Amino acid sequence: MAAKPKKEEHVKAIKLNEINLDERKALAFRSGDTVKVHQIIHEKGKVRLQVFEGLVLARKHGTEAGATFTVRKVTESVGVERIFPLYSPMIDKIEVVRSAKVRRSKLYYIRDKAAKEISRQMRNIKVAKAPVAATEEVAAE
Repeated sequence: MAAKPKKEEHVKAIKLNEINLDERKALAFRSGDTVKVHQIIHEKGKVRLQVFEGLVLARKHGTEAGATFTVRKVTESVGVERIFPLYSPMIDKIEVVRSAKVRRSKLYYIRDKAAKEISRQMRNIKVAKAPVAATEEVAAE
């Protein structure tokens, strides 16, 4: 029995922009720095840039091919973390907004610190009660 020829699969190719490897390798950001990551987003045939600004929690695998960095930001009191590949062609550019001196290479404790801060703020919020005294006087009469 002869094998049926397979149908040609049409693959939609996305053109990726070329990255300058030497420039990415020389980026001088580390844990504790605040960075803006400009990411290329493809939606419905259109291309746009999306900026993700936050604190760098970790930078892993140095400058090798699989290098990544984790960025955390708080949006509407919800912590959001994203892991970006350093050499991804989907990243247009990385800007260092602010540098900070930290004494750890991984800042994962920031997650717990932020959660404790929010719970502390929730404890300090006073619950407003409706004026019950006026309704009790009317009922007593």
